[in-house]
Amino acid sequence: MSEIKIIRAEKKDTVYAQAISDMIDEAAKSKNSGLAHRTPEYITGKILEGKAVIAFVDAQVAGFCYIATWQNDEFVSHSGLIVNPKFRGHGLATAIKKECFLLSRDKYPKAKIFGLTTSPAVMKINSELGYVPVGFSQLTTDEEFWKGCETCANFDILQRTKRFNCLCTGMVFDPQTEQK
Repeated sequence: MSEIKIIRAEKKDTVYAQAISDMIDEAAKSKNSGLAHRTPEYITGKILEGKAVIAFVDAQVAGFCYIATWQNDEFVSHSGLIVNPKFRGHGLATAIKKECFLLSRDKYPKAKIFGLTTSPAVMKINSELGYVPVGFSQLTTDEEFWKGCETCANFDILQRTKRFNCLCTGMVFDPQTEQK
């Protein structure tokens, strides 16, 4: 790979929203993963709020992740972590996730940072950043967060278990305990 650039997205980067949305959809189909659909409009909103990270390789979108806040900024989630398949295996997901983690800590230093994932690679990255696995009861209770799961292929499991568990693993970084 040539030049890798990981940035905190700005207004000028909204032009990449459709490509990012398409990349998320393709990954969800090909891996039958727990990735939920995100519209270009939703991604644009995250970029305009200063809550997104984009990776570029040779000026081409190579990856993405965004943050969202819940319960009056007590919780921050990282979602939509995606790397274009042709750029995988070069540490981009780790670099994107680390930048997203730093963005979260800068904007919301007292918030618990959490995520849901089915990916062992993301679990490893989260562990390196100081996250620990937790039960879903230790995540946000904000109904809007859980609505985001509705477009996931595994949503029926979450419903059947009354949001007790799913195929995803919940992980949390708590700044009060400073795990790392």
